[in-house]
Amino acid sequence: MNAFDMHCQLDLVRRVGLLVAMACIVAACTTPPTAPPPRGAPGVARAPAATGPLADVEAVVVQVQGPGFSGFRLLESNEDGLRWRLALIDSAQQSLDLQYYTWWGDEGGTLLMKRVVEAADRGVKVRLILDDLSTVLVDETHPKVRDQAAALIDSHPNIEIRLFNAWQERSSLFSRGVEGLARMERINHRMHAKLLVADNRATIVGGRNIGNEYLGLSPDFNFRDLDVLGIGPVARQASAVFDKFWNSEWVVPVSALGIDKGPQGLKAQSAPVSRELQVAPALQGFTLDTQAWQDELAQAAPRMHGGRSSMHSDSPDPGQLTHHMPAAIRKLVGTAQREVLIANAYIIPDEAAIADLRSLTARGVKVRILTNSLASHDVPAVNSHYKQWRKRLLEAGVDLYEVRHDAATKGQFADTPPTVSAFMGFHVKAMVIDRERVFIGSMNLDTRSAAINSEMGVIVDSASLAQALAASTERDMLAANAWHVTLAPDGSVRWTAGDRVLDTQPARNSWQRVEDVIFMAFPRDLY
Repeated sequence: MNAFDMHCQLDLVRRVGLLVAMACIVAACTTPPTAPPPRGAPGVARAPAATGPLADVEAVVVQVQGPGFSGFRLLESNEDGLRWRLALIDSAQQSLDLQYYTWWGDEGGTLLMKRVVEAADRGVKVRLILDDLSTVLVDETHPKVRDQAAALIDSHPNIEIRLFNAWQERSSLFSRGVEGLARMERINHRMHAKLLVADNRATIVGGRNIGNEYLGLSPDFNFRDLDVLGIGPVARQASAVFDKFWNSEWVVPVSALGIDKGPQGLKAQSAPVSRELQVAPALQGFTLDTQAWQDELAQAAPRMHGGRSSMHSDSPDPGQLTHHMPAAIRKLVGTAQREVLIANAYIIPDEAAIADLRSLTARGVKVRILTNSLASHDVPAVNSHYKQWRKRLLEAGVDLYEVRHDAATKGQFADTPPTVSAFMGFHVKAMVIDRERVFIGSMNLDTRSAAINSEMGVIVDSASLAQALAASTERDMLAANAWHVTLAPDGSVRWTAGDRVLDTQPARNSWQRVEDVIFMAFPRDLY
């Protein structure tokens, strides 16, 4: 299954799952769920490592920026997103905490997991939280395949894996479907976070999941995405968010699920995995084994953007997810006096959002928004609902841009050499306020992110980081990279890129236009 098919199937699971649930509720065919498995032992992040490359780099950041400040670096290219994750994993001396919505078993995901296991081999304590929804997508016939891999990795004495909102029934797709009917209200809540913390000194927060399309390694399509590397107090803030999830009732230890890890031990898999990665064309520019990163860290530290930060997340509270992120984002945007720049992959506004935007523009705040076009979308169903709000956004005074699937930046930021993908999607979730403050995280501007999934992100008060992110966003808005969406004199919507003008939304093919119509019939909350 290729990366694009995975995204489409995930979207299909959400839609079909709800329709089947509704049908079976009418037919009274639900079955009581089994008893929940036991929770894991409480745990907290280790104190910052006293020595090691990441302790050294934080010392430089403190010397340059001052106490209480963190150092930040935008990870714009997918190649940087992969390399800096490898750098933190390889540099960790005592702890690694990783929290991800998806972690695919493709070349990028396998390379990163190989390095995580190597870190554990040298004594690093690893905690990993994965959302359990995607386990159903790895092998349609044998869903235990991914379970077995998770159990095998979890068997390492220095690694513990916990699954968010785990399936209790794991023997087949049918059994999971039955459980989904009985627990639909809870199963629908997913953990959409993307977080890595190394030695409680360094963190990466942002939009990238772990998989080829997020790391620039897929020939089918790659995302234009964004993370931020943070060194300093921001790492401790990220650890506090991780601990909140690690100790919640929403996560289940893989060891408690009774999964057979197979006849071979983890060490027996090392040689086959290495051989597989060695012949992977997409990874020819990467060292497969753990390496030293002191020189790269030393060069990066003094040039990082200094700033004060606050980590924000929704809360996995007993029996419910409490959604703090919408209020945090609204408060941040409400502080704008001059300018708001929004780059967000999936936008489905509502009347309240339109009113907030109109209020901003009415008091002279310039609002520019960059999002996906139908052509660049990996989930066209989102566009089916977003498109109904285009005109309202423009009438509210928003300057609107939509990413081109053939953007000139594809080779620089989306594709990691030697990979050349068929088209570029857009997966960024970021904001710049008055060129002074930024938000970078996992939250889309739609109902699913606001009221169903759990989300997280970091707000940084830093003029230099804000200027860098603003320059990045404005580059993505250029005609070579995006369509400028405006109202024509007759009130219709039009798309302009240089001397090209369209009166219908750009699409890669006619099938996208068919999907765009079909998905209008499904509830907006699914996306």
